[in-house]
Amino acid sequence: MRWKKLGRVFSPAGDIEWMSSHAAVPIAESVGGDRFKIYFSSRDTRDRSHTGYVVIDISNPQEILDISAAPVLSPGDLGEFDDSGAMATWLAVNGGKRYLYYIGWNLGATVPFRNSIGLAISLDGKHFERFASGPIVDRTASEPHFVASCCVLSDGDKWLMWYLSCTAWQMINGKPQHRYHIKYAESEDGIHWRREGVVAIDYANESEYAISRPSVIREENKWKMWFSYRGESYRIGYAESADGKSWTRLDGLVGIDVSPSGWDSEMIEYPFVFDHEGRRYMLYNGNGYGKTGFGLAVME
Repeated sequence: MRWKKLGRVFSPAGDIEWMSSHAAVPIAESVGGDRFKIYFSSRDTRDRSHTGYVVIDISNPQEILDISAAPVLSPGDLGEFDDSGAMATWLAVNGGKRYLYYIGWNLGATVPFRNSIGLAISLDGKHFERFASGPIVDRTASEPHFVASCCVLSDGDKWLMWYLSCTAWQMINGKPQHRYHIKYAESEDGIHWRREGVVAIDYANESEYAISRPSVIREENKWKMWFSYRGESYRIGYAESADGKSWTRLDGLVGIDVSPSGWDSEMIEYPFVFDHEGRRYMLYNGNGYGKTGFGLAVME
């Protein structure tokens, strides 16, 4: 597996209030032909997260064909789980409906933030409405810290989710540091989820403390996952599975790394992998967790 980088696609110019910076956690939706709508999370001038999009032609990805005039999702009302940000993390299509799963977050006091997973639904592909004012996946008695970025696929009469699950906060050099990996859950409707503590991607070692943004593709009798992992700085990892639950990490086969210089020279993270016209593509972020925008790569 080897990826050819096609360059940075988009980074906000900073002239829109709700899109002042960042284009994090990109998601591709085919809108016909070679055109794709790329959803992403931006930051406003108050450092809150909104979800917007751009439209590109994948044969000429640096040319932006359209940009959202207003956010698809904005922070929720005061005191709600997403009043500091609504960051899209996955789009699933089922029965003519689009299910946009997003990370809702609050600022914290003892720790910097708390995340949960919310859901917005669209019937027309243009306007998304929150399913509820509260999260559909949140911390529980057995997962007491937080949950965040997820991948959701429908498989027959089941829905499958791979999601970030925080296992601890610990004080490092006087500051709280999270530790999270990826777990697995199932659902009958994409809304109510059974979580039994199944760990899909676990820490490789003690120095690894962040595993996030799973992106899963099924190929006949094999499941493939790309994800982010971090010790010193983020890199993109890769794993395979026979059943979607038990995974073998094969990070050395991922075939993509930081560039020698430029916008993705310090870190690469938050992969979104998709197929189009017989080719496999990857959207990803670079330096600054999306602050330098997102890029595109194609598998050679």
